[in-house]
Amino acid sequence: MCRATHRREDVEGIKKMKITAINGSPRGLNSTTNIMIEEFLSGAREAGAQTENIILCEKKIQDCLGCFSCWSKTPGKCVIKDDMAELFEMIMSSDITVFASPVYVGGVTGIMKNFIDRLLPATDPHLKMDRDGIARHVNQHENHPGMVVISNCGFPDPDCFKYFRSIFSFIDSQGGLKLLAEIYLSEGPLLQVNDQGLSTIIQIYRSLLRKAGGEVVKNQAISTKTQIELEKPLIPYDLYIEMGNKYWNEKKQAKTNEHA
Repeated sequence: MCRATHRREDVEGIKKMKITAINGSPRGLNSTTNIMIEEFLSGAREAGAQTENIILCEKKIQDCLGCFSCWSKTPGKCVIKDDMAELFEMIMSSDITVFASPVYVGGVTGIMKNFIDRLLPATDPHLKMDRDGIARHVNQHENHPGMVVISNCGFPDPDCFKYFRSIFSFIDSQGGLKLLAEIYLSEGPLLQVNDQGLSTIIQIYRSLLRKAGGEVVKNQAISTKTQIELEKPLIPYDLYIEMGNKYWNEKKQAKTNEHA
């Protein structure tokens, strides 16, 4: 089942922008990723967009078989019969798709990688050389949706997003989906910490996510000012490391006490 669908009727014949978010966290609705998605989509709706939040861990999506039937026997369609068929149509009918995933071993989660692999029918097997002499796939769909990427990680510095970012940069370079905006939050677990001392900081960050959602609807981009604010650490690195180490020490000690 798709969650958090927000539809608005067209007004005076004006087509509403459609934004479909893909939540690739195995923790689904309880994830930090979902908090970020919901704030971003809230801002998008305030700006007039129609939004939908898809929880991937609730879907049945098989691994890509690598059979290339979607390039030959059934062009543009996968031969596997599962939930991906419906999701593929939703993506291709959207104006913007939000790919949201926490960082797992430097990259996207397994379920998000599986989802991305199953988007192969959106590409054409034929190749062409671009102006830089690099081979690219020929577009199969003339009106691909734009792409927004949202992620968070448990490390304090943004260096952990280096490989993660390259995945979506590659997708953009292949002409499949145009990368419009990226939001990367280090110190991600703080969004779920119940600490009065952090409440103001967290609320400010949430409001920035809503602002970013509105800007993407209006301008198909996040303003430089908002981007700079989004990229600032929530708290100093050393304080975050101290808090994190204390948390895990307490978890470990609690487990030890259970078996004492």
